[in-house]
Amino acid sequence: MAEPTPAFIAQQLALTAHLRDPEHAAAPDGIEDRRLAIYRELFYNNVEGFVSSAFPVLRQLSDDAVWHRRVRAFFRDHRCQTPYFAEIAAEFLQWLQDERGRHPDDPEFITELAHYEWVELALSVSDGDDSAPAADPNGDLLDRQPLVSPLAWSLAYQWPVHRISPAFIPDSPPQQPTYLVVHRDRLDAVHFLEINAVTYRLLQLLDSDTPTTGRDALNSIAAELDHPDPAGIVDHGASLLADLRARNIVVGTRV
Repeated sequence: MAEPTPAFIAQQLALTAHLRDPEHAAAPDGIEDRRLAIYRELFYNNVEGFVSSAFPVLRQLSDDAVWHRRVRAFFRDHRCQTPYFAEIAAEFLQWLQDERGRHPDDPEFITELAHYEWVELALSVSDGDDSAPAADPNGDLLDRQPLVSPLAWSLAYQWPVHRISPAFIPDSPPQQPTYLVVHRDRLDAVHFLEINAVTYRLLQLLDSDTPTTGRDALNSIAAELDHPDPAGIVDHGASLLADLRARNIVVGTRV
């Protein structure tokens, strides 16, 4: 037979259930509602503040009632796996992607927009460069192996997430995907760069587990495109690689 839950644990569980969902979970006996109200507001407002600051565009697109229903559902239903406030945004994104499901309050692009907004925060605090391999900043980008910065993330979206705003709310995705590079520069500022499918593919090849020179990666792209002028692709790609290095998206070549 299972041991009965100690009274103080039962009271704690009742209290946390009430704080998560005060409309449907009764408060534990013996606690003045005036005191409980302080905790109800404090807990929810803290979480709501972190979520709204991490997803400002999504917040702007949502009227107050819709926004607070959404955040309240997250606060009520999701069990965060981290004690760090800075990681609440990642937990909210996970909830949208894996737990929320389709909801009439949500635009179709909600998960992609939320991911795009989360990336800026995630990249701003990333320590990925701490374990980056050594690079020669002046190495030959064609005949040696270009090294993509660990603080440069190539992204592909179905929706034009970088353009969505209260003034532009698409009702259907365009025919072509949106390709972006989000990168952090040497001064720790985060930048967003729209790229085309060829640049996205080039960065994929350079950042794969299979070492490749810049020239080989460009020739692979020419073959994939069945391009009639592979040498032209390589010439154009040399300029592209130089531009990516100037932006610190490519940090040089592996040594």
